[in-house]
Amino acid sequence: MRNIQFAGVAGAALAACILSASSAKADDVEQFYKSRPLEILVGYGPGGGYDVYARHLARHITRFIPGKPTVVVRNMPGAGSLVLANHLYNAAPKDGSTFGIFARDMALSAILKANKNIRFDPRKFGWIGTPASAANDVYLTFARKDAKVKSVSDIVGKGEKVLVLGGTGLGSAGNDWALLLRDGLGLRIKLIPGYRGSAQLFVAAERGEIDGRSLDYSAVRSSRPDWLKSGSPMRVLLQFGRTTRHPDFTNVPLARDFADTPRKLALLDLAELSNTLSRPFAAPPGVPADRLAALRKAFDAMGKDAAYIAEGKKLRVDISPMSGKQMLAVIEKLAAFPEPVREQMRKIRSANKKPVKKKK
Repeated sequence: MRNIQFAGVAGAALAACILSASSAKADDVEQFYKSRPLEILVGYGPGGGYDVYARHLARHITRFIPGKPTVVVRNMPGAGSLVLANHLYNAAPKDGSTFGIFARDMALSAILKANKNIRFDPRKFGWIGTPASAANDVYLTFARKDAKVKSVSDIVGKGEKVLVLGGTGLGSAGNDWALLLRDGLGLRIKLIPGYRGSAQLFVAAERGEIDGRSLDYSAVRSSRPDWLKSGSPMRVLLQFGRTTRHPDFTNVPLARDFADTPRKLALLDLAELSNTLSRPFAAPPGVPADRLAALRKAFDAMGKDAAYIAEGKKLRVDISPMSGKQMLAVIEKLAAFPEPVREQMRKIRSANKKPVKKKK
């Protein structure tokens, strides 16, 4: 009987210790975030889709983080957000005070080892979540209405017409999709990389410096809604990143319409899976587990918050969140694709290493 009573007392004491330790950890996290600002880094310049998502998140996530820290957003553009991804992994504080957003294709580029300048392992980032998983979105190729190319059929097969698109750096979605359309599906596209960010690409297309650009629907709705109006100088040529046509573009062909072999379809499957990491927020590796858990919990709660969702509707951005753990599962699936498919994608993404002169 004494043994039973002793076991009961010991069990209660152990439970009390566990609760006390848990409470102490929660207090530690709250005190940490109360005592310093939270910095959110953006791998692109102001005015683009990634910047819009980062500032939208910054206005809301603090309400769900213990200690309710002040949030500071800082842009760190360069090499299609590779500068930020490398910085976040290798140089940013690993204490939970900093996280950032970079190109959705960075994880796949690292898995493929398509760029020797990538200095991170995507599996080791502290993935926080993506507010958009492209469930309600679509990637679009826009072209000027006065360009020689009037439809995708103009750049299929043999011919002289070429669509000139602009992009940022290797590893960014706009570049990688253009390379896939060119080298994977055989469309006649010339890619001019090296623009610093989305704002510069919008201006370049509007000035006629390039024929057009590729970007997601939510980004153009929030940054250049005039491009979607009937009087716009731009037209939508192609949609991709999904298996069916977006309901707002039922008359615009899918990239899949031009994938006439199983290998081409497999390449699109790989790219479209990567596309679900639409707006990836990640912390550096090595962030203390309790702080990373607090950031993830805050992100998940924010994604269900009425005020956050309502502002997203006003901004005309896609809100279809994916948790950090779900993102990591997607990355593991990307790594598990058959090697021949990954090898072909690797060659495609490595094809544009030399800078191309821009039109004068």
